[in-house]
Amino acid sequence: MGGGRWRRIASQIGRSITVWAVSTVTMLVLAGILPDFQLQSADGDSATRIAVTAAFGAGAFGLLSALVWPLLVRMLLLVPALVLGLLVFVLNGSLLLIALRINPSGRGEAAPETAVVVAAVMSAVASATGAALAVRDDDAYRRRLYRLADRRRRSGPPSPATPGTVFLQLDGVGHDILLAAAAKGVMPTVAGWLGDRPSHRLTPWRTDWSSQTGASQLGILHGSNHDIPAFRWYEKDSREVMVCNRPTSAAELQRRARDHAGHGGLLTADGASRGNLFSGGAGEQALVLSIATKRRSRENRSRAGYFAYFSDPANAVRTAMSFVAEVCREMGQSLRARLRKTRPRVARGGLYPFVRAFATVVERDVVVAAVMGDMLAGRTAVYADLVAYDEVAHHSGPHSRDAEKVLERLDRALALIANVAEHAPRPYRIVVLSDHGQSPGETFRARYGLTLGDLVRAGSGLPVPRRAQRTHSGAEARAAVRAALRRPVEEGGEQHRPSRRRSEPLVLASGNLGLVSFPDVPHRMSKEEIDARHPALLTTLANHPGIGFLLVRSEQHGGLVLGAHGAEIPLDELDENPGPLAEFGPGAADVVRRTHSFPHTADIMVNSFHDPADGEVLAFEEQIGSHGGLGGAQTKAFLLSPVALSAPVDDGGELAGAEHVHRVLHRWLSESNGPQVPLTSEQDRRAA
Repeated sequence: MGGGRWRRIASQIGRSITVWAVSTVTMLVLAGILPDFQLQSADGDSATRIAVTAAFGAGAFGLLSALVWPLLVRMLLLVPALVLGLLVFVLNGSLLLIALRINPSGRGEAAPETAVVVAAVMSAVASATGAALAVRDDDAYRRRLYRLADRRRRSGPPSPATPGTVFLQLDGVGHDILLAAAAKGVMPTVAGWLGDRPSHRLTPWRTDWSSQTGASQLGILHGSNHDIPAFRWYEKDSREVMVCNRPTSAAELQRRARDHAGHGGLLTADGASRGNLFSGGAGEQALVLSIATKRRSRENRSRAGYFAYFSDPANAVRTAMSFVAEVCREMGQSLRARLRKTRPRVARGGLYPFVRAFATVVERDVVVAAVMGDMLAGRTAVYADLVAYDEVAHHSGPHSRDAEKVLERLDRALALIANVAEHAPRPYRIVVLSDHGQSPGETFRARYGLTLGDLVRAGSGLPVPRRAQRTHSGAEARAAVRAALRRPVEEGGEQHRPSRRRSEPLVLASGNLGLVSFPDVPHRMSKEEIDARHPALLTTLANHPGIGFLLVRSEQHGGLVLGAHGAEIPLDELDENPGPLAEFGPGAADVVRRTHSFPHTADIMVNSFHDPADGEVLAFEEQIGSHGGLGGAQTKAFLLSPVALSAPVDDGGELAGAEHVHRVLHRWLSESNGPQVPLTSEQDRRAA
């Protein structure tokens, strides 16, 4: 045995003794502070006996945490991460009670609720102590990181010398938001990559009309987002509402994309998918929505991420404590916004504080740990989605201080992953990208006092809630209906009602994109059919100040963009006369034409008003930072790639659409001798 190995063993023993000593002192301090936590008999004991009791209790608790905790987590492997995170305190407290019970002195005791607190504090202190001792020891740091790796890979073949690639998706972070954060020092890691001697290049890319994670990520990971008109839409053939973040819908959309693209996805060869809506064809998956409905098995459960992370009780306690802190932080920020009467503002009560804490703490911690494990296991390609910013920006605003704080934490995650890359068994190239941006603005309802659904009902002559009747928009819509029906006066307060055989229009929202469908008509209705059924509806919508344009099918022109003051522009004339699309920037005509070709495009596609001066849109959902349609920063995502990789596009070229991004990422994997995903002939033609 060499001298170096003896030194490592001695160093490890020394760190273990130090952690034990600190834990013992922590237990003594807590026993002096907490009245329901005792380390001595009722008659009192000597200081030495109390110290021995604390030392034994701390040691027993540490051993139980190391030996029993992984078994508990393995038994609870199928429990959702959020539930397990909430169980952490109870499980850890139970281990402490056991440690006190097996103490030979029989003097240690604690109330159950006090045991939970003591166990949480001791785990956090032990973790912090161990991390501090390992800061200057690269070997110790590497060994600590390896505990997060997938244990199965230890017996596998050695990692190749070719570079692996990690794709990190910062959900909802727009190109300009990233640049501003780097310039302000909010994201120093990104700023360093883009500094005077840049290691990375920043490339903007333009999203499809449906500027949201479902369409973007499906296109990026599987090479096709054909027939994804929005985040949620109604399909007349199946009579179902598809929602991108619903597990059954995600699984079906992934199947369709695979069939349309002709291959399994970007990650089919030795890939890992972490925290995504879709798998990308990866063999290793954690927190992937499209497999949530499948029966858990050895093939699809999250061993490299979920188990590996929570098997360390210190990790579990730290995440649980951060979860509680984030809930409190959100409640405080929400209260501050209400007291300051911040505008725009949306309701942030109910379950939202817990949803935010899961997205910004639990999901982040598990996904980052899984990525670290993948790198240390030498996987060829990893794609991970960090959703924290997107969740907070929806409710606080994309430029808010709340969202900026999230960017700081995301940058620290990038720095940690970059640090781990230095210890990985193969070189790694880290690519950071976003799936879309976010556009600010108050909600449609806040500005006009009624929802898009209310406006559609009013324009169709259907009853609307009293609050909507009293608004200016509601009154105008009812007047338009009476004029279209040649009823100049409202007789006895009666409103036009459609035949009972006709179903009411179904109105869905995806950010500032609205979709109106008539479920009783099996095909996509034409403008002529809509006008015959509801003569005032299209005019009411097109002339409303909160709506930018409509897309409908026309029996005469094939497809029409409708705008205010009677504007009707056929799709094949948009390049010469963009009409209402002129306010939405270059590329708007292309994505509208593409969406018109989808089989499941709604009868009426509605895009909200957009102010080019400040980039604001009006969300049809209750969000002050929104995405899903056209207008503002939501359509300008980014791709941050190492300069060692080839340029995403030629000089002067534009990176447009998620499918184009997929082809770029596929090319980079091929350059690194990574997964060889076959492209269809159609994709080859478009790439050429």
